[in-house]
Amino acid sequence: MSYCVATMIDAGIVFASDSRTNAGVDNISSFRKMKTFVRSGDRVLVIVNSGNLAVTQATINYLEQAIRRNTEPNLMSVNSMYEVAELIGVALREVRHRDGPFLMENNVDGSANFIVGGQIAGEYQRLFMVYSEGNFIEATPETPYFQIGEVKYGKPIIDRVISAETCMDDAIKCVLVSFDSTMRSNLSVGMPIDLACYTRESLQLNRIHRFDEQDAYMQCLRQSWGEGVRRAFAQLPNYEW
Repeated sequence: MSYCVATMIDAGIVFASDSRTNAGVDNISSFRKMKTFVRSGDRVLVIVNSGNLAVTQATINYLEQAIRRNTEPNLMSVNSMYEVAELIGVALREVRHRDGPFLMENNVDGSANFIVGGQIAGEYQRLFMVYSEGNFIEATPETPYFQIGEVKYGKPIIDRVISAETCMDDAIKCVLVSFDSTMRSNLSVGMPIDLACYTRESLQLNRIHRFDEQDAYMQCLRQSWGEGVRRAFAQLPNYEW
């Protein structure tokens, strides 16, 4: 299991993904689940994924090969984020059509999901979620974020905090707290966490960071959030019988 989230606010888009793909008493594996495609001044694309690791890696490789071979259309040639989402859906369908029957023969779940967002020169920033079937939906001001993977533990804080008017710093804190809540409740989600923050209309990606277990900010955030929750709980009124 994994956990990825992206939230689109007026100021930009915040993306984050964990790196854990398997968890057990003596079996923990980590793989990066965030991929960026950037041509400064022209486009910034950020993709995060969850699901079958072989399927997600093959899908990304399919997209990268199209760029290297200059096959049209590709992620670096299309003119809209909608077309980017379409390309990811086509690549995912192709990989699942090729590998799906063999995975099913061995009762292996071949499902995979992607979140892709960013901006291409000439249009506004946009955010999409691509389902296993290759179809997709777009974020709106009323639904400004997407989650994939182990979503239930990190959802409450995002629902309470995130809106279009949320500032970038608050969005970053909210996303990281959602990861802390998820990791506390589910061992299948874990460090490192990859964070990318895109500033609207900048058409460049300069704010990328990887948080590991020793990261001082993440440790401070975790401690402060835990203490704050306990203080808020202690201040709740008692029920009067």
